[in-house]
Amino acid sequence: MLSARTLRFSRSVSESGRCRRRLGIISMIMCEELRTRVLRLEPRAANANGLSALRWRDQPDSSKVLEITAKALKEGEVVAVPTDTLYGLACLAQNSEAIKKVYDMKGRNGKKPLAICVGEIEDIYRYCKVTVPESLLRDLLPGPVTLVLERSETLNEDLNPFTPLVGVRIPDSGFIRQLSQMCGEPLALTSANVSSHRSTVAVHEFRDLWPRLGLVVDGGQIGDRSPQSRLGSTVIDLSVPGKYRIIRPGCALSSTTDVLKLQYNLLQDAAGH
Repeated sequence: MLSARTLRFSRSVSESGRCRRRLGIISMIMCEELRTRVLRLEPRAANANGLSALRWRDQPDSSKVLEITAKALKEGEVVAVPTDTLYGLACLAQNSEAIKKVYDMKGRNGKKPLAICVGEIEDIYRYCKVTVPESLLRDLLPGPVTLVLERSETLNEDLNPFTPLVGVRIPDSGFIRQLSQMCGEPLALTSANVSSHRSTVAVHEFRDLWPRLGLVVDGGQIGDRSPQSRLGSTVIDLSVPGKYRIIRPGCALSSTTDVLKLQYNLLQDAAGH
């Protein structure tokens, strides 16, 4: 919990028994029955894709939320965060114990990989072996796309040890990008839901996971809750030079394949049909 001196908050207790603490646009809730910290960021703004996102640079107190969330991650916690597509569960990709926590709380098949999230294009070269032009990366990222590349030796060997590949994201979310930069390493990122359950676009939809999370960052509803808004990122394998393979169509398939085919003359791998 934060100290009164640090946040200069006023305290009130709601009828539900929750303790609410506020500082300007930041609301911190400690749910007594679940013992879960919730950091609320307001207001929301629409990003270029029409999805609900946090315009963190316009929020003078967003740095406090970033600081608290980064601290939890560095302490080995798993946190829930809003991205440009869905709510996700994040931990430090270089922390093997935290990765295990993610698999355990989701009931996730140990052979299903986790993607990583970085803040800048330059970070991709540290954790992946890139064989496509940098301009291609910049044409697709930041955005609702996960690019699968060959992993480098720098990446934690306990992350997806069953494959030489790794999916990498730079979400179109200043908050998530800055969070990765503050942590000094990539975030392992997956959807905030129990495996095989539907993806989530609001924090109450994964409330069953709250007791096992270090904290929840509430960025409000993402999208419009339609089936289209729950598709998640488009996942494309670019590990074979000159080709691309569609692993998951996601929410940005048409625009992504147009870039790959029309601007870079990549051929779709037969396995992707």
